[in-house]
Amino acid sequence: MRSLIRSRTPRRIGDPAPSRWSWRMQRLMLTPAFRLFLRAGVPVVLTFGAATWWLSDADRRAAIWESVAEARASFETRPEFMVQLMAVDGADDALAAEIRTVVPLDFPLSSFDLDLGSIRDSIIALDPVQTATVRIRPGGVMQVDVTPRRPVAIWRSRDGLALIDVMGVHIRALDSRMDRPDLPLIAGQGASEHVKEALSLYRAAAPLGNRLRGIVRMGERRWDVVLDRNQRILLPEAAAVQALERVLTLDKAQDILSRDITRVDLRLSARPTVQMSDYATKTWWEIRQVSGQ
Repeated sequence: MRSLIRSRTPRRIGDPAPSRWSWRMQRLMLTPAFRLFLRAGVPVVLTFGAATWWLSDADRRAAIWESVAEARASFETRPEFMVQLMAVDGADDALAAEIRTVVPLDFPLSSFDLDLGSIRDSIIALDPVQTATVRIRPGGVMQVDVTPRRPVAIWRSRDGLALIDVMGVHIRALDSRMDRPDLPLIAGQGASEHVKEALSLYRAAAPLGNRLRGIVRMGERRWDVVLDRNQRILLPEAAAVQALERVLTLDKAQDILSRDITRVDLRLSARPTVQMSDYATKTWWEIRQVSGQ
C-alpha cells in the first residue's frame, strides 16, 4: 500500500524559464550593435593585436620599409617618368645660362623627384625674369618658358650702371654705357622710381639729337636735362615735359642752346633765367665797360 502511494506521487519537472544570465545573454545577442561587434570588431581587434605583435620586431619593420622603398623606386624610375634634359625658351644665351646655374639639376632624374614649384620660384627670383612657367613635356623634357624683363633705360647709381625696366626693376649690371647706346641714360637717387616720366622727357627732347647726354634726378624731386658742352636745362617739379617743350620752342626760334650758356633754369616758371659761361660773362662785362667809355 505504501509503495502504491509513492508511485502515485507526481514527479517534479524542471523550470523551463532561462536563468538570469542566460536571459541577459540572449537579450545581448539580440542587440544589433553587439552582433556587429562580434562579426567585425573582434576580428579587427585580434588582427590589430597580431599585427602589432608581429611589427614589434625591428628587423621585420626594416624589411617591410626596404621592400616598399624598392617597389616605389622601381615604379618612379620607369622610362616614362624619367626627365632627360631641360629646355629654356624665351631667354637669351646669358639668361639661359643663369637659369641653368640657379637650377643645378643632374639629369636624368625621375619626375617624382622634381619640385616644379620650387624650381619656378628660383627662376622668378632672378632679376631679368618677369614671369616663368615650368612643366614636364612628353619625351622626358623639363620645359621652362621665360618672359624676360625688357630694358628701357640705363640707370647710373653709386653701384655703377644697370639696365632697368619701365617699372624701375633692376635687370642686370652693365659694364659700359656704349654696350647699350640705344637706351636712354638716367641718373640720380630715386631716378629708377620715375622711369615713365624720364622716358617722356626723352621723347620730348628728341629734337636735341646727339646733344642729349642724359637726365638726372635732383633731390628726388625734379629733373635736369644734361647736354653736351656742359649745358643743363633745370626743369621744375611739376609739368616738366611742358617746360622742356617751351625751351625747345625758344631754341628753335632763337638758338639759345647754341650760344655760350651753361644752364637754362626753369624751376620758377614765372621767372626763367639763363646762366652764361665764365668766358661769356667776362666778355659781356668787357663790352659794357667799352660801351660805358
